[in-house]
Formats: sequence, C-alpha cells, structure tokens
Amino acid sequence: MKNRMMSLLAAVSLIAFSACKEETKTAEASRDSEENSIFKGNPVTQDYDAKIDSLVAQMSLEEKTGMLHGSTMFATAAVERLGIPELKMTDGPLGVREEISKDSWTPVGGDEDYATYYPAGAGLSATWNPELAYTFGNSVGSEARARDKDVLLSPAINIIRTPLGGRTYEYFTEDPFLNKRLAVPFVVGVQDNDVAACVKHFAANNQETHRDYVNVKIDERALREIYLPAFKATVEEANAYSMMGAYNKFRGEFLCENDYMLNEILKGEWGFKGIVISDWAAVHSTVESLKSGLDVEMGTPKPFDEFYLAQPLIDSVKAGKISEAEVDEHVKRVLRVMYSLNSVTDNGRKGGSLATEAHFKDAYNIASESVVLLKNDKNMLPLKTDSIKTLAVIGANATKKNALGGFGAGVKTRREVTPLEGLKNRLPESVEITYAQGYQERFSKSEKGKFGDVTLDGPVTINELDPQMVKEAVNAAKNADAAIFFAGSNRDYETEASDRASLDLPFGQEKLIEKVLEANPNTIIVMIAGAPFNIEKINQKTSTLVWSWFNGSEGGNALADVLIGDVNPSGKLPWTMPKELKDSPAHATNSFPGDQTVSYDEGILVGYRWFDTKNIEPLYPFGYGLSYTNFSITNARADQQEAYAEEASISLSVDVENTGEMDGKEVVQVYVSKDDSKIERAAKELKGFQKVMVPGGGSKTVTIDVPVKELAYYDVDGKSWTVEPGTYTFKIGNSSRNIEDEVTVEVQ
Repeated sequence: MKNRMMSLLAAVSLIAFSACKEETKTAEASRDSEENSIFKGNPVTQDYDAKIDSLVAQMSLEEKTGMLHGSTMFATAAVERLGIPELKMTDGPLGVREEISKDSWTPVGGDEDYATYYPAGAGLSATWNPELAYTFGNSVGSEARARDKDVLLSPAINIIRTPLGGRTYEYFTEDPFLNKRLAVPFVVGVQDNDVAACVKHFAANNQETHRDYVNVKIDERALREIYLPAFKATVEEANAYSMMGAYNKFRGEFLCENDYMLNEILKGEWGFKGIVISDWAAVHSTVESLKSGLDVEMGTPKPFDEFYLAQPLIDSVKAGKISEAEVDEHVKRVLRVMYSLNSVTDNGRKGGSLATEAHFKDAYNIASESVVLLKNDKNMLPLKTDSIKTLAVIGANATKKNALGGFGAGVKTRREVTPLEGLKNRLPESVEITYAQGYQERFSKSEKGKFGDVTLDGPVTINELDPQMVKEAVNAAKNADAAIFFAGSNRDYETEASDRASLDLPFGQEKLIEKVLEANPNTIIVMIAGAPFNIEKINQKTSTLVWSWFNGSEGGNALADVLIGDVNPSGKLPWTMPKELKDSPAHATNSFPGDQTVSYDEGILVGYRWFDTKNIEPLYPFGYGLSYTNFSITNARADQQEAYAEEASISLSVDVENTGEMDGKEVVQVYVSKDDSKIERAAKELKGFQKVMVPGGGSKTVTIDVPVKELAYYDVDGKSWTVEPGTYTFKIGNSSRNIEDEVTVEVQ
C-alpha cells in the first residue's frame, strides 16, 4: 500500500505521534475498535492461481520438495528454470540479523549487513502506542527489503506467563488485548514493504525450559481468551503472510504437526492463507507434519537433503504414504505468498533502505516513549543541570551494549549509544561526569551456565563484588552532587534458550546499590532490563527509580533526554512487577516449569488478572508509569443510556486534564468488570486504551470505542464466543490499580 504512512497520519486519533511527527490529530474512530481499525493488511493474493497451477504442473517432485524445506540456513530452494527464486528469511525481533553462511551459523563478515538496532519487544510494548508499532514494523521491514529478504521472522508475541522467561525482553506483554493492538500494526508495517512477517511462536510457547519437548496443557477457555487473540488478530486483521510453528507440544502433539492448532484453528477457523514455517529444527515427522498443516521446514542440525520435508518426503510420496497432490497444495501456498511479495513478478517490488538516519530516528522515537518513571519522590528528575556541577555515573550497564549477546538473534550495528554516551551527548559541559563500573558481569563456567542449554537455572552469575571497584564507586558517589546508578541485566543474562532461576539482581548489584545510596542519597537508580526483577528493597531505599529496556541504537540518547527533561516520560509497564516470585500466578500455582508436562493451572488469571482478582499487591502494577506532570481523568460517560445490542460499539469518553505545567502524554486505560457474572471472570480486563498528548494546564476529551463483542467470553461447551447480557462496569484510569473514574452500561 503506497503512502501508508500518510494515510495513518490523517487518521490518528488523539494519540501523540513519534517525535518527528509530533502533531496530534482529531479522532473520528477509535484505534481500539477492531471493526474500525485503520491497520489493515493486504490479504494473500489469489490473482495468480492459474499461473501458479501452471508452474506446479511443470515442476518435478524434487523441485516441489525443495520449496518446502531449507536448502541453506535461511532460504528454501529456487526453481531457476521456471523463474522461481529462493524464499529468503532473516531474524528480526531487534532488527535484521547479520548475514550468516549458507551452511552454518558463521557470520559472513562483510560490510553490507550493518543494520539499525531497534528496541526489544518489551520496550515497544511499554510505549502503549500502536502508531509506533507500525513505525517499528515499517522501518525494520524496509531494512529487510534492503537486504533482499522475503520473510522477517518477527514479531514474537507469546504471552508473558512468568517473569523468569528468558524471552520476556523480546515478547510484548502479559495482556492479550494490548498484545493484539500492537501486533497488528507491526505486521502491517512490515508487509507494506513487500516482506512477509512471520508471527511467532504459534502457540503456547511461554517458557524456554524444556521448550524442545514440554507438553503444554491449557484449558480451552484460557487458550482462546489469553494465548490466541493476538495471533488471531494478525491473521484476520493484519493478514499475516506467515506463521512460525513453535518447538513445544500442545496437548500431546508437537506444534509443527498439530492438526488442531494448524489445520482446525489457524487455517480452518481463522482462514489463514499464508504459510506455516517451522522454528529451526522443530519438525519431528514427514507425513504427519505436512498433513497436519506445516508448509515449510527450517532447521540446522543435519544435511539439508535429510530434512523431514526433503528426501524423506520424496520417499514417502513414492511409497504412497502421502499423495503428490498434497505436496502440491503446500507448494501453491508458498507461491501465493511469493506472488503477494512481488518476488516472482516485475510489479515494482519495493527496494528498502538500511541503517539510515530516518531509521535511527524511528528507533529513537520508540525508545523515548518507552522509558517508565516508577518513582520520583524528591523530584530529582528531571535533572536540574544548572545546579549540578558533578555527576557520578555508576554501573556496568552505563556502558553495556546489547545489540549482540546471549543466545539467539541479535543485530550488527554501527551505532549503539550507551547511557553514558547519551549523558555526555546531552549534558552541558559545565557538568563534570565521573564514571565507575562498580561491578563485573561474570558468569560461571559450569555446565549450568552454558548458553544455549535449556535449563531451569539458566546462566549462572558470579555475585561477589570486587572491593576495589566498590571503593571507586562509593567514592565517586560521595564526591558528586548527584549520582546515577545504571543497574539491571543484559542480553547475556536474559536470553533465548534459558529461563532465569530467580528474580534476584545478578552480579551483586543490590549490595553495591545499598552502599552507593548510603554514600549519596541523591542517587537515581535506572534499571535496564527486559523482565521484572526483585527490587523491593531497592525501591524502599531510593527516592528515584526509572525503568528502561534493551532500547536500540539510540537508546542512550533517548534515556538521557528523559533524565534531563527534554522528553517527558510516558512509558507504562506492559507486565506486572511482583514483590516476590511466589506472587505471580504460574508460581503461586506451582505450575512452572513442569517436567515432561506443564499445566497452566491459573487458567484465565494471567498477569494482573491474577493479582487483582486475588487481591495480591504487586510492587508496581500493569500499566503503571509516572510523568513529570500530573493528570486527572474525570467525567466518564457512555454515548447512550439504553442497553447496547450485541453488534453495537460502546463509545466511552473521559476528560483528561494536565494539572501541571509541562506538556505530557498520558495513557488512558479502560478495564471492564462484571460483578454478577455467572462464569468465572477476572476482577478486571483491559478492553481499550489511548495515548494522548495534553499541554501543560490544558485538557482534552478522549473517546475510546469498545465493541460489545470485546466483552465476550469463550463458551467451551458451545465452542463459540458469547456475550453475557447484563451490567458491565468500565473502570478508567492509568494503570490496572489506579482507577480514577467508572461508568456502567447495560448490554442486551
């Protein structure tokens, strides 16, 4: 779709755009309405079906199977004599991965694959901004095209079930509604570049421990209401061209050969017309995988012609175990996607651009809206640079780079601004900066600490502090007007293929933070991490606490701009931060990580749903985040007093007043409750949100549409979505625990 970004700008609904497009727009339709969403993707084309039938009829069985499995590390085979190119893939959650060899994970080592490093998924979700999700997808999609890729293996949208998850930094959120409202524009943005988004990992892939074989059991209602909505939305709204099958089992069957998930739900109920691509080495059979809905097998551990969908598939056809007509149907699906991407036509396929200043600006815009201000009791932030002469910067995370690291996809980039560099770029020359590392990032050499091993304990850290480094850090803090301690984690500790053993801060940081706070109470703690940590003691002792992320090429500049006040923080937590691990539902029910089988015993009460329903106080709630100004949300009202029909949309309006002097962005969050329900329900569920810029001293009216169908629960017996009639209460605020106004409506 040409001029997609211009059409978005014309339709924005009171949501502040990124810094380069700061104007706010008057709203006609809410972003929260699925029916009215402007984020709509082009469906897989069927315009070339006659041509595709002709091509398939000319292909040998060997050529057909070559299109259904990896012939190199990240591509299927071409059929050059018929003008069919390879289907070329690349990793992409943090940006387009560096080029690797055709037959190994060894980097090619050229100069043509330096890319933009974008904020990790947790950072994007903390913006609560669907327009920035589109920006992210569109920007990284352009980079994929510049690298001549057809499929971007992103976004990763599995629900965050446990705060220990090794990929929590990469996933979006614990909430299915926020998840889908960000996933849809991301996918549309990618595919507007003639690149297929590969949405992953379908589905119920919520832990790294035992991920290769663990059998996941989820009741049907929880599956439909929590774990599938975002995947469903990327199919039905964004028209995703590909979906990645997960490693694990679901109800006894591996997900790359799971007929219920792939054929019945994905391709049947949802009408998915794209292709299912396996996660790398996630296939376990030939005939069963193909018949159960897998289309393309990718992987690494053996010669490409030994893949299940390679020579074994040829042998199976010749032995009569599967028909060649069945093979043809999968080949046709692949070709339809290729035609949709204009990769086998001369329809002017987009070319893309790589590591441009515009893309670095995109990364900055996302990062600057993602930073979450958790605590500012003494109003130390924004930094008063006219009164600070000396600033101590402490912590290895002040200089840590995270574009590469850990196990899994990273980005080779020429630009990654660290927090220390950002401060040096932004602070006036009158402020003298002293840096002390304070602690060392060290890992055990034991087998449990080996990266890439799927273990419960994950990477094992060495937590002893070096006395000399402690002394340097304490002295730096003591002799400065103020200090900033950059604490948290890194992508070696939070990593694919391993879950964390605990919520404890690694590398002895907690003890060091206590010593630094004793030396200088004017110390700001900035956490850089993708997942929750146990910071309750630190929270009690510090007056100022900020949460940032693995935040991309411009992360240091964006963070510095927030700290000095050039950017008013507007990030909100996309997950609940517990006081203790045992408070989180998967751990309260002792249902993580399982052994051969894991049962999701918390059911629909995932994340804040559990905390709010069970009246468990979190350290910081879902949706929480402060600003340098204050907002009030009042005068909640619905657009009608009579009962709403099932096909109607409930239009809710509130007045948002900025009671301070500084312009700022607030996220209005709409949660729904039903006290007299005949079924189990969470105390509240997110059903709408909108980010709005309000000038200091000003106010704006925000209107959010909630389709009545969003109130439906999944009726297991009837195998259908059902709206229960009666009274619903909409609770409106700026976090799941800070409800400022409410309104009740009747539904027929």
